[in-house]
Amino acid sequence: MQTTIHGANTRGFADHGWLQSHHTFSFAGYYNPERLHFGALRVLNDDTVKGGMGFGAHPHDNMEIVSIPLSGALEHRDNTGRHKIINSHDVQIMSAGSGIEHSEFNASRTEPVKFLQIWLFPKQRNIAPRYEQLTFDPAGRENRLQTVVSPDGADNSLTINQDAWFSLGRFDAGKTTTYAPRKSGNGVYLFVLSGSVEAGGEQLGSRDAIGISDFSEMTVKALDDAEYLLMDVPMLQ
Repeated sequence: MQTTIHGANTRGFADHGWLQSHHTFSFAGYYNPERLHFGALRVLNDDTVKGGMGFGAHPHDNMEIVSIPLSGALEHRDNTGRHKIINSHDVQIMSAGSGIEHSEFNASRTEPVKFLQIWLFPKQRNIAPRYEQLTFDPAGRENRLQTVVSPDGADNSLTINQDAWFSLGRFDAGKTTTYAPRKSGNGVYLFVLSGSVEAGGEQLGSRDAIGISDFSEMTVKALDDAEYLLMDVPMLQ
């Protein structure tokens, strides 16, 4: 088992006034040669956007982009004419493929929105751009993992153009779960949303993360009430 720890206080940080963004991996003005990616996982930004503010229209290509609102809502528009509101308990995926232009704004004029912006390298390049959004009942992740992203849309999840699985879990203190990579050669990146857990022999608090590779099975224990995102991604990039 190989492990990589990314403590919450070691992330890059950018304060643009309207946007506060913590960068787990090198992004925009934050560059760390030791934090370029974890396998196919390229970006994990923990963002807070003020009411009425957001990201103006900008292009992407050949990237799988997942947005997970933690509180508040995002307003999405793109150059296909699509206009969507992404609320808490929703997960959005956009396969940028051969190229797409979109904007993301706080859907509220007054309240902040907090969300995770996650990018993965795609399995196939230059596919037709694709958008998908689903609402997930948080009761489905109580003391178990709820799959929200998968390569084939299994378990009523979103489909991603990569051999990757995302799962959300909310566990009571003392509860444990075991996890094995869904594909040989994949690794797991676990990001703690709240509370604290023990994983890979390490204790992790809120917004801490651990990347684990070269293993057959791992155990995650909630040290107190905890919620986390587990990303199962290819390591061969």
